[in-house]
Amino acid sequence: MNKIIAKENFSDKVVKFEIEAPLIARSRKAGHFVMVRVGKKGERVPYTIASSDPVKGTITLVIQRVGKSSEKVCQLEPGGYITDLVGPLGKATHIENFGTVLCAGGGVGVAPMLPIIEAMKNAGNRVITVLAARNKDLIILEDQVRKFSDEVIVMTDDGSYGQKGLITAGVEQVILREPVDLCVTIGPAIMMKFVSELTKKYSVPTVASLNTIMVDGTGMCGACRVTVGGVTKFVCVDGPEFDAHQVDFDEMLMRLKAYN
Repeated sequence: MNKIIAKENFSDKVVKFEIEAPLIARSRKAGHFVMVRVGKKGERVPYTIASSDPVKGTITLVIQRVGKSSEKVCQLEPGGYITDLVGPLGKATHIENFGTVLCAGGGVGVAPMLPIIEAMKNAGNRVITVLAARNKDLIILEDQVRKFSDEVIVMTDDGSYGQKGLITAGVEQVILREPVDLCVTIGPAIMMKFVSELTKKYSVPTVASLNTIMVDGTGMCGACRVTVGGVTKFVCVDGPEFDAHQVDFDEMLMRLKAYN
């Protein structure tokens, strides 16, 4: 079992955990996720790795309370244990020196975006990050994001922090002022859809992480089926990242409604 080393509440709905997992900490790459189970009869739930410390042998997960299983995880305290932790899973993010990379993260999507921001910066890219949330209290990991970004733009729906407006306003602001070689977007499906439509308009190559639709994480349940370029893909084994301009987001949104 994997011991919980530290816990931090970002809000009443979002919790950050540092968990002992030395093998995963040494081998994980940006884009990888793990499967978590709490209790012998618990449900297996996928969570993207936000960061790791190979020296301490720990990984960091940011978890949002959305149902019974995530609630069980969020109730754990330091000194407690995760029953099962399997990973790293999924295909790692393709990292290279593209030039200027625009990272658009919404809500808890900033957590899986963080290792991508770090990896892109370490590969020599100019990294511009747009963070977005409904209000100031829901902006997470800003200090860590700033550490690896050349510029950070914060957007809030209510204008309580940064600029008032949706994430697309911040993304378009960057595209209109300078060339962007790649956009990476992670967040709610509806957010990624509109970011993708915007970047397609300006012919900016875009990658979207579709981790929000994953269930069992092994390709067996079929719940994470998506259509990419007219072909059926499984997010957990073929992704979680895909060419956003090829993703059928309307189909994905319809499938997500099954879990409401």
